[in-house]
Amino acid sequence: MRDDTHTPFEQINRGYNTTFQNGRLSVGLVVPIAQYASSPVPDMVDHLTRVQKAEKLGFKAVWLRDVPFNVSSFGDAGQIFDPFAYLGYLAATTTDIALGVASIVLPLRHPAHVAKAAATADVLSNGRLILGVASGDRPEEYPAMNRDFGTRGDAFRESYDYIRAMNAPATQIANRFGKVGPSIEMLPKPAGVKLPMLITGSSRQLPDWIVQHGDGWMIYPRPGVAQDRVLQEWRSRLAALGQVPKPVLQPLYIDLAEDPDATPSPIHLGFRSGHRPLVQYLQQLEQIGVHHVALNLRLSAAPVEQTLEDLAEYVLPAFK
Repeated sequence: MRDDTHTPFEQINRGYNTTFQNGRLSVGLVVPIAQYASSPVPDMVDHLTRVQKAEKLGFKAVWLRDVPFNVSSFGDAGQIFDPFAYLGYLAATTTDIALGVASIVLPLRHPAHVAKAAATADVLSNGRLILGVASGDRPEEYPAMNRDFGTRGDAFRESYDYIRAMNAPATQIANRFGKVGPSIEMLPKPAGVKLPMLITGSSRQLPDWIVQHGDGWMIYPRPGVAQDRVLQEWRSRLAALGQVPKPVLQPLYIDLAEDPDATPSPIHLGFRSGHRPLVQYLQQLEQIGVHHVALNLRLSAAPVEQTLEDLAEYVLPAFK
């Protein structure tokens, strides 16, 4: 089932609206915009300059991650900085690029803190926050915070409901995280109509729950035919449950070769190729219904600044 009508997505806030357009693919970057293939810990030198460069070159979004501990089995410390503190810093030092998080691990944080921090970042950035949320995939973090890994699916769902309730003018909710009545109110409210919240993977929820509750879906890279089937099922469920169209995004590790026609060769969760095969691949994703791809340059061999320039010159124009 294809969505050939390209019905516009719900308008939520500035970051969501500019990043996601039905029938079109946009391109963003995973932060840190850095090479660190040989170490789980990136060098954060020039981290802000590169985000500002990405904005100037026309990338639609940058994506932070929620990695509270450097877990040896996971092998990636992310951008090191706390995502919400870093969102505030980027909100003050950029103007237009969407600020995404892929994704906040809800069971490890109290949802009142998530709701307040996310709404604050959204207001301070003039409506540029896109909040990805997940149940978490690193078991070692749970005992470190005295949380139960086995019940993280239930905790995720209740945390999600709590955050949604904090967006409402008349706040009322009661679950494992607490009881909030009409006599108190969470401030600030988001800059847009609500916080745009995107579900990552399954987050240990039933597919229908994801379709009904999320403002979009973050999926993982798959071979083309398999990804096409997943996206067709997504659209079918949206239609069957009477939902409006909702965007889909995925990450992609790339290593841009000097030869523009270099044949793709696999790397972790992506490939090395010239810019022409990369454009062709992204166009295929656009055709099957992916709306945003977050490029990760961690495994890039070429200098980061040169890769950004090449992507802006040869790849981004194909998706304007």
